[in-house]
Amino acid sequence: MSTSTPVDLSERKVVHDERVKERNKLQRLVIRPEMGALIGAVVIFIFFLVVAPPFRGPDALATVLYGSSTIGIMACAVALLMIGGEFDLSAGVAVTTSSLAGSMLAWNFHLNLWAGAALALVLSLAIGFFNGYLVMRTKIPSFLITLGTLLMLSGANIAVTKLVSGQVATPSVSDMQGWDSARLVFASTLPIFGVQVRITVLWWLLFTAVATYVLFKTRVGNWIFAVGGDQESARAVGVPVTRVKIGLFMYVGFSAWFLGMHLLFSYNTVQSGQGIGQEFIYIIAAVIGGCLLTGGYGTAIGAAIGAFIFGMVQQGIVYAGWEPDWFKFFMGVMLLFAVIANNAFRNYAAKR
Repeated sequence: MSTSTPVDLSERKVVHDERVKERNKLQRLVIRPEMGALIGAVVIFIFFLVVAPPFRGPDALATVLYGSSTIGIMACAVALLMIGGEFDLSAGVAVTTSSLAGSMLAWNFHLNLWAGAALALVLSLAIGFFNGYLVMRTKIPSFLITLGTLLMLSGANIAVTKLVSGQVATPSVSDMQGWDSARLVFASTLPIFGVQVRITVLWWLLFTAVATYVLFKTRVGNWIFAVGGDQESARAVGVPVTRVKIGLFMYVGFSAWFLGMHLLFSYNTVQSGQGIGQEFIYIIAAVIGGCLLTGGYGTAIGAAIGAFIFGMVQQGIVYAGWEPDWFKFFMGVMLLFAVIANNAFRNYAAKR
C-alpha cells in the first residue's frame, strides 16, 4: 500500500498567465474616467486661488460647494442616464415643473406643503416614466423624445401658472403648514467647523456616494453599463433593458423633484420661466466628468467633479471681479479640455 508524500503549499510556485496584463496602482488610477476632470479641477482651483483673493476663504468654499451641489444633484442622475446610453433634455425644465406643482397644488387645494411635495414627486416620476416609456416603445432617440418633453413642459409651466395664479410666479407659501419642516430638509443651513454650509451639499455627496455604490457594487450597476454599451447584447444575456432605462429616466425625474423642492423652500415663490438651458449644464458636467455621449462609460464621481468645476468657475469669476459673461467662455474651454483629456486617457488605457 503506497502512501502519498504531503506537499508543502508554501513551496508551490505561482504561475502567471502571460495573457493577463497586470496594472500597477498608478496605471489603474490614470485610466479612471474622472481623471481628466480631476486634473482640470485642481488647475482651476489653483488658478482662482491666485487671481481671486476672496476665493481663498472658507466662506467662499462653502458658496462654491453650494453652487456645485445644485448642479451636482442633477448631474449625478444625468450621468447615470448617459452611462445607460440615453439623454434627457427636459431635465432643467422638469426642476421648475416640480417646484410649480408642489407650490400650486398645496396652495390651491389648501394642503400641507408635504402633501404638495408628495404630489409633485408623483408628477416628476410620471414625467420620467413617460420619457423612458416612449423612448423604449417607439425606438426614437431620447434626444428627440425629451426635446419634445422640454417644449411641452416649458410651455405648460408658464401657461398653467398664469391660468391658475394670474401671474407668471407662484404665490408665497411660507405661512402654510409644513413650511418649517420641509425647509429644514430641503433648504436649511448647517454650521460645520464654524462655516455655514447648505444642506444640499450633504445631499449631493450622499446621492453621489449611493450612485457610485450602485454602479460598481450591485447587479443593477452592471446592467446600466451593459445597456449603455450594447443594449441588444445586454438583452440577449437576460438584462431587463426596458426596466433599466425607464428606471434611469425616473431617477432623473426624482432628482428634478428634489432640486425643485430645494428651490421652492429656498425662495418661497417660483418663476415659471426658469430652467430652460440648465439641462445642457447638467450634461456638460457629466461629460467633463468622463461620461461618453455614446454611453457605457463614466462615473458618478466624475459628474460630481464636473459640477464642482462649474461651481468654482461661477463663483471664481465673481470673486475675481470679471464680467459674468466669461462663464460661458470658461464652460466651452472646460468642455473641450475634458473631451480631449478623456479621449487621451482612454487611448492610453486601450494601449496598456
